[in-house]
Amino acid sequence: MKKSHLYGIVVIGLAIVIIISTAGDASTYVGFGEAKQMALSGNDEKIHVVGQLATDSQGEVVGIEPSADKLSFSFQMVDLNQHQQQVFYKEPMPTDFLRSEQIVVIGSYHNDTFVADKILMKCPSKYQEQELEAEVVD
Repeated sequence: MKKSHLYGIVVIGLAIVIIISTAGDASTYVGFGEAKQMALSGNDEKIHVVGQLATDSQGEVVGIEPSADKLSFSFQMVDLNQHQQQVFYKEPMPTDFLRSEQIVVIGSYHNDTFVADKILMKCPSKYQEQELEAEVVD
């Protein structure tokens, strides 16, 4: 067998190993209800949940509770199925967290709390078009 054939087989084998290992790390997007069912059935893989911060009737964010040392915090989040859940994050509150339009938390359930290992935020764009109102002067 030629050396070039041997190198080709090794490269193909490495590619297969990389594809299989990355497929095993992929997590799924679910709501809090399905995430809780997965946790109760013993599935402990990382789960993505998409939603928004919980707000009151005036649109103000509610349910944010920083720890005493400000090194972690918990917050209320509403998923796309309108299910509200307490989420705990083991890091300080990210910058512009309260301004985010949408949040993706990556983590798993522990007891009745969703523990996030990572938070991804979609913040409002400063380049969005805004309507300008012209004032007519008589």
